[in-house]
Amino acid sequence: MTNIPALHTTVTGSGPGILLAHGATGSIADNYAALAPALAAAGHTVVAPGYPGSGETPRATAPLTLDGLADAVVERAVAAGVETFTLVGFSLGTAVSVRAAARHPERVRGLVLTAGLARPDRHADITLGLWAHLLERGDHAAFARSRTLTGWSRRHLNGLPQAEADALLTPDPALWPAGSAEQTALVRTVDTTGDLPGIAVPTLVVATTEDELLHPSHSRYLADHIPGAEYAEIAAGHVVMHERYAEWEELILDFLRRHAL
Repeated sequence: MTNIPALHTTVTGSGPGILLAHGATGSIADNYAALAPALAAAGHTVVAPGYPGSGETPRATAPLTLDGLADAVVERAVAAGVETFTLVGFSLGTAVSVRAAARHPERVRGLVLTAGLARPDRHADITLGLWAHLLERGDHAAFARSRTLTGWSRRHLNGLPQAEADALLTPDPALWPAGSAEQTALVRTVDTTGDLPGIAVPTLVVATTEDELLHPSHSRYLADHIPGAEYAEIAAGHVVMHERYAEWEELILDFLRRHAL
């Protein structure tokens, strides 16, 4: 396993295992605050590790790698006594989940991949490069604006009360993970295209059709290249858990029920 810090992890519930993989510049709290307890209430053991620099996990002392992060989240589940599990991945977490399934097929029973990618296209790479540039310069006001424009759908953002919209633009670096730069750099390098044909577990791919960061064509690619994958769409921006949470939760719980995961 790549030498990265042990990931701070919470474990809740009991029953078949669920392992959560969050997105870059996010956290378990930001991406899964509502879904994690819903999964536990539905009869699952939910393992929720934070990436280096997210939540209570310290920043990495070496560059993050997809293999290292995939191995680390799997190790956290096994250490918690959860030997097999379904991986629920969001954004960067979809690539982490696919790579974990490729490297640890004996552990992974299913995949749920939301607003994800196999590798970034030019549009995403330019956006992520801008984020890296702004973080390196310490331009937190511009980073907050760029993150808001790409995270939320135009429709939802325009409908927010002024106070909520203003809060998204607050230039306070404490509002996003300390490891945001390292996580952003990792997204720019991921490539799971070679892993997809070998995935042999039930898979649900959820596309966010109003996504300004990762175009829904990325999700369609995942669904088209994972054998037997199911595909669903939600009319939301990238942060679907903040825009259309109830619809997202129902898709996931229904998939888990139908496949007895």
